[in-house]
Amino acid sequence: MATDPRIALRQFTAALERHLEAVATRRGPEDPSVEAAYEKLLDAFLDYEESLSENFEEYLPFVQDDYDE
Repeated sequence: MATDPRIALRQFTAALERHLEAVATRRGPEDPSVEAAYEKLLDAFLDYEESLSENFEEYLPFVQDDYDE
């Protein structure tokens, strides 16, 4: 779902802010709002990276960690 890179960047930045807010207001070690914010942040990151790739053939210098619960 590649979009305009500027839109994807704004969405990624907003997801970072929501994640920080969720972590800062955590209501316990397994707060579902933190997990939800993490998932949205991951999705926004991947959308931004895909947008950069499709529009500019550019990639971010980060590797997604394999996350298993």
